Amino acid sequence: MDMKNNRVAMITGAAGALGVSTADRFHDAGYRLVLLDRNVDSFEERWKEKENVTWMQCELTDTKDIEKAVDTALFAYGSIDALLTIAGGFAMGPPVHELDEDTWDTLQNMNVRTVFLASRAVIPHMRKQRRGSIVTIGAQTAFHGAANLAPYVVSKMSVIRLTECMAKENSKAGVRVNCVLPAVIDTPANRRDMPDADFSQWTRPEAIADVLLFLASDASAAVNGALIPV
Repeated sequence: MDMKNNRVAMITGAAGALGVSTADRFHDAGYRLVLLDRNVDSFEERWKEKENVTWMQCELTDTKDIEKAVDTALFAYGSIDALLTIAGGFAMGPPVHELDEDTWDTLQNMNVRTVFLASRAVIPHMRKQRRGSIVTIGAQTAFHGAANLAPYVVSKMSVIRLTECMAKENSKAGVRVNCVLPAVIDTPANRRDMPDADFSQWTRPEAIADVLLFLASDASAAVNGALIPV
């Protein structure tokens, strides 16, 4: 798929397994990249020889950090055409009656607050340019309750509903918002945590990145507010 376009993609959680694969796909497609993560140690070695790649250490749950990153991106490139809110996390936990507040808040912040803050900071600029695509990451497990997964399930369902709200709010402004729903992603961390699973049934990050690339492109111009299982 030749999608050379010189547009700008901002990726949160760009140092994780899905973030790395997504950054690779978008760079190969001609996007200029703005990579955000709390840990940027891997970025120098991976991207120092590549053109049109900017990375910033960013606390993605902090309003000022996000707004600074958006301002820096706009100063460097003049636009943000795609926002991929990949930052997030997963954790098993105790049942709700044994759950501590810190565990609850951590999952809500990682999975919902990061999407909210990044989207809130970017949408005004997309609306101004009358163009933009935001893709969030939900989860297939979010549609059903599950024992010992309440913080994760609730946070990912919040991402799904937030996506739908933003899609409706911005549909007439040229800004599309869609949500990808992975099952289990084939990452080193998941293999380590579930060593007895059938890895062949998991989805590779590169395959999900292809879906994100499609949703950011003009090829998906008619798609808005969609929840897409992968």
